[in-house]
Amino acid sequence: MTIRSLIIHTAALALAAVMLPARADVTLNLKDADISTLIATVSEVTGKNFIVDARVKGKVTVISAAPMSEAGLYETFLAILSVNGYAVIPSGEAYKIIPEASARTEGSSVFGKRPNLAIDDVVTHVYQLKNINAAQLVPILRPLVPQWGHLAAYQPNNALIISDRAANVERIGELITQMDQAGDREIEYVHLEFASASEVVRILTSMTTQDKQVDPTNKPATIIADERSNSILVGGDKSERQKFIDVIKQLDIPLKDDGATQVIYLRYASAENLAPILEGYAQQVGKSKNAGEGGAPPAAASGGSGGTYENTKVLADTDTNALIVTAPPKTMRQVRDVIAQLDIQRAQVLVEAIVAEVGANKSSQLGVDWAVFNGDRIAAAGILDPTTLSALASVATTGSATAGLSAIGQGLNLVGGVDGGSNGTSFGLLLKALKGDGDSNVLSTPTLVTMDNEEAKFSVGQEVPFQTGSFSSTGTTTTTGVVNPFQTIERKDVGLTLSVTPQISGGDGRTVKMKLELEISSISSGTAGGSNLITNKRTLSNVVGVENGQVLVIAGLIDDQIQDQQRGIPLLSSIPVLGSLFRYRAIDKTKKNLMLFIRPTVLRKQSDGDYYTRKKYDSVREAQIDSAINAPLSLIGAGRRPQLEPFDTFRSDLPPPTLQTPDAPSVAPADTEKDASDSGDAAERRSIAPGAAEVPADSPSPAAN
Repeated sequence: MTIRSLIIHTAALALAAVMLPARADVTLNLKDADISTLIATVSEVTGKNFIVDARVKGKVTVISAAPMSEAGLYETFLAILSVNGYAVIPSGEAYKIIPEASARTEGSSVFGKRPNLAIDDVVTHVYQLKNINAAQLVPILRPLVPQWGHLAAYQPNNALIISDRAANVERIGELITQMDQAGDREIEYVHLEFASASEVVRILTSMTTQDKQVDPTNKPATIIADERSNSILVGGDKSERQKFIDVIKQLDIPLKDDGATQVIYLRYASAENLAPILEGYAQQVGKSKNAGEGGAPPAAASGGSGGTYENTKVLADTDTNALIVTAPPKTMRQVRDVIAQLDIQRAQVLVEAIVAEVGANKSSQLGVDWAVFNGDRIAAAGILDPTTLSALASVATTGSATAGLSAIGQGLNLVGGVDGGSNGTSFGLLLKALKGDGDSNVLSTPTLVTMDNEEAKFSVGQEVPFQTGSFSSTGTTTTTGVVNPFQTIERKDVGLTLSVTPQISGGDGRTVKMKLELEISSISSGTAGGSNLITNKRTLSNVVGVENGQVLVIAGLIDDQIQDQQRGIPLLSSIPVLGSLFRYRAIDKTKKNLMLFIRPTVLRKQSDGDYYTRKKYDSVREAQIDSAINAPLSLIGAGRRPQLEPFDTFRSDLPPPTLQTPDAPSVAPADTEKDASDSGDAAERRSIAPGAAEVPADSPSPAAN
C-alpha cells in the first residue's frame, strides 16, 4: 500500500468515526491526519463556519477513549490548534483560523464579555490596579506570557493590558489579585510634645546612616520632620516604623526647665534686626500663655524658679551675624522654629529705567533798523530790535565807536549809511536776518539691583555751587572802602537721581510693588557760584505695581511752545511790500517730549543674575572693541587700548563659591562658549552661546530686549 493510499484510508476511517448526526457525542481518533480534515469535521459537528488562513498546514494526531459532547469537541479542537501554533478568532458569523503570531492584531475577544468562552480562545483583558504600579509588574509577568502574546502598562490610569489565551489570562489575573494588595508600608504621624522635630530627625538620620554602613541591603523607614506642627512623619514597613516610633517616644521626654544658651548663626537675615523681634515674640507668647492659664502676672512669674518666656534673652553679635539665645528647652525650640522661617534668602530685583527726552528748537528773525539825523531838521528812527537799541546806548555812554559793533548779531547783517556832513542829513540802516534749527536727544538708562524690600539709590550729575548770601563791612582800609567781604555757598546735586524700593508681592510672586523717587535737574542759565543761577527741575514720586518683566510708562511730559514777536512802525509797517522795511519779526518754536519707562525683573536663581550680568558685560566689551577698531592709528606710542576680558575668562578667575547646606543648594554655572582670544579685532568678537546663560522663564527674550 502506498503512502497516498494510506493517507486516504486514514482520512476515510476518521470520517467514518465521526459521521454521526450533528451535535451528538463524538469519539475522535486521528493519526497523522491533515489539519484541514479536522477543521472540516469540527465544522460539520459544531455547525461553525471557519475561514482558514493559507498558512494553516500540518498533520495532527488525536486519541480519544470516550465520546465527547459538542462543546468538548470544540475545546479539544482549540487545544489541538494551540499545540500546533494556531488560534481561532471570531469574525462575525464565522471564525478565522490564523497563526498565533497574528492573533493579537486580528480582533480577539474581550475577556468576560462573551459567554461560554473556551480556555484556549485568544482574548484581551485590562486589569485595573489599585495599590501596585503597573509598570513594575510588567517585567515580573512578561515571562508568563508567550512570545506572540501582548503585555503592556498604561500609566495614566495604572492599568495592565494582556492579550493571550483565556486560561493564561485568567491565571495571570489571579496572580495580579494576589499581588495588588495594600502592603504594610504606611505612613504614621507622631506628634512631639517636648522635643524638637528637626533635632529628633537629625538623630534618627545619623542612626540609619550607621545601620546602612553595616548592612547595605537594609531599607530603613523614611522620616520627615514637620516643623510647623512639631511632628514627625514615619513611613516604611511595619517593623521598621515601630522601631523608629519607639525611639521617638524615648527622646520625647520633658527636660529640666532651667534654661540653656545656644549660638545660632544666621545665613540671610540680620542678627541686629532679628534679635528684638525674637525677644518681643517670646515675651508676648509668655503673656498670652499666662493669661490663658490664669496664672500669675509676668512680673511674678519671672521671679519664680524660671522656665517662663520672660526668661528668654536674645543678643545679637553683628560681627559674626549670630544670635545668642538663652531660653528654656521648650522655648528654645519655638524660637529656633521662628528663626528658621525668618532666616530665608530673599529674591533680588533688577530695575531698569529709561529716561528719554527729545527736543526740537526752531527760530527765525528778520527786521530793519534805520535812523535819519539832521541837526536843523526833524530827525526820525526806526529801531525795532532791542539789541540794537542797547548797542546805541552803549555808544552814547562810552563815546566809543567800537561799541557799536555789539549791534551786529548772529546771522546775516547788512549795514549801510550816508554821512551828510555838518549841514547835511545822515542816514543809517541795519538789516538782520537769522534762522535757527536745533534738536536734542537725551537718553538715560539707569539700572539698579537691590534686595526685596530694600531701598536702592542711583545718582549721576554734578555738585553746583549756589550763592546763598554775602557779607561786607565798611572801612577805610582800602580805596573802595570795603574790607573782609565773604560769601556763603551751598552745593547742590544737579543731574539724575533715582531711588527705588521694590517689594515682591502677589500669591505667585510675579507682581512687584515699587516706590519710586525720581529727580531730573539741569542748569538753565547763570554762572556757577552766582546769585542768578537758574536750574530746571523735574521730580516724580509714585508707587506702582508692575508684573515681572513688564515695561510700564510711569510719567510723560510733552511741552510745545511758540513765541511770535512782531514790532513795527504804525501805518508804515502796513504798506504792502515797502512795509517790510519798517517791521521786525522774531519766531521761536520749542517742543520737548519727556517720557519715563521702568521694568522690574525678579532674580531668584544664580542663572538669572548670570544672564543679565553677561548681557551688560558683553555690551560694554563690544563698545570697547568698536572703539578700538574705529579709532585712527596713532603714531605716538604703541600698545593696545584697555579692554575687558571675555566674560567666561573673567568668571573663571573668580574663587569657587562656598559649599552650601542641602536646604539651599547652589546653582552650578552653565557651560558657556569660550572666546577664541581676547584681541581687539572684529573677527574675535564673541556671541553668547545658546547654553551660556539660562534665560529666565519670566523674562523677555534677548531679541525683545
